[in-house]
Amino acid sequence: MKFILRTVPKEELRYPTVGDWIPRGDGGEIHVLKIGNEDYEFLVMIHELVEYYLCYRRGITDEEVCKFDKEYAKSGKEGEPGDDPQAPYWREHSIATVIERLLATELGINWKEYDERWAKEYKKLKDFFEERENKQLSFNFSE
Repeated sequence: MKFILRTVPKEELRYPTVGDWIPRGDGGEIHVLKIGNEDYEFLVMIHELVEYYLCYRRGITDEEVCKFDKEYAKSGKEGEPGDDPQAPYWREHSIATVIERLLATELGINWKEYDERWAKEYKKLKDFFEERENKQLSFNFSE
């Protein structure tokens, strides 16, 4: 197995998500929104790696996860898509969150502050992607 884990700017994310796993051959890539806090970024990387591997082992596809996440972002619901019990990867996300929280404790990170920071970043991402989509639609319309 081979995994590549890296932080990326918002422009390199596939859709509004602070962490993304992308299957590639015998492993995959983990992309985490770069926010300038290594501890926070590391925790999301670990979360995504655990979530991805559990989904892989249980036959939950990237397509299923992306479809749910994109629809969730457009729905106007608050919170993380994986926290919704309707998410096809809810259990895998929940287990990854437990591990993420354990590591946060070991790093001395206040979970409430951490969670609030990522919630703000997710909101900004949703706005960025919505604005980008609107620009593309208006560009296509005017052609």
